[in-house]
Amino acid sequence: MSTPFLFKTCAQVRQTLLKKQEIALLDVREEDLFAQAHPLFAANLPLNRVTADARRRIPRLDTLIVVYDEGEGLAQPAAQTLQQLGYSQVHLLDGGLQGWRQAGGEVFQDVNVPSKAFGELVDAQRHTPMLSAQEVKALLDAQANVVVLDARRFDEYQTMNIPTSISVPGAELVLRAAALATDPGTRIIVNCAGRTRSIIGTQSLVNAGIANPVAALRNGTIGWTLAGQ
Repeated sequence: MSTPFLFKTCAQVRQTLLKKQEIALLDVREEDLFAQAHPLFAANLPLNRVTADARRRIPRLDTLIVVYDEGEGLAQPAAQTLQQLGYSQVHLLDGGLQGWRQAGGEVFQDVNVPSKAFGELVDAQRHTPMLSAQEVKALLDAQANVVVLDARRFDEYQTMNIPTSISVPGAELVLRAAALATDPGTRIIVNCAGRTRSIIGTQSLVNAGIANPVAALRNGTIGWTLAGQ
């Protein structure tokens, strides 16, 4: 039998985040609504995915979990489901997203905001080399000594990819790049859907000391498509 849920105030959640203590701040709305506004370190786990995905995404059952919505009536059933799955520290965010705003909490648009901000910081600090979609296409058309490594997940790569590119999910780049570009003169182009994984992948190869010239595809497959390619 489920027990009544305790509330965590916005101030309590903020302090937990500032202290870098473990917390799963879950937005249980659909991704489109989540992308329009959410606290920086909130994670999107829609109500209809809680049963399927919670145990994979939150492995420890005693993790502090704080659930919220924006008044849609999703938070309570999501919390109940989490409790039924065996999680022992499930709370509701007092006032939900509206309460967060009223308490002065900042909200952000888009998805994967922390990682995207990190990517931009890396680029600003390291000046990660980049090539435009037009420059990369010109190299491919000229059959230059170049290889394009797609750093997205394989399912994303299957959906849409740049001709001749090779799927190498980001965590595998440093491991596999040298084998895919055995000639140190081969230029390696790293692409993703937008920017972040291209930047991080390229800079990882640079930091690893790979002999090949490396560049990120500026704005990834989005930039490629917008260039009419």
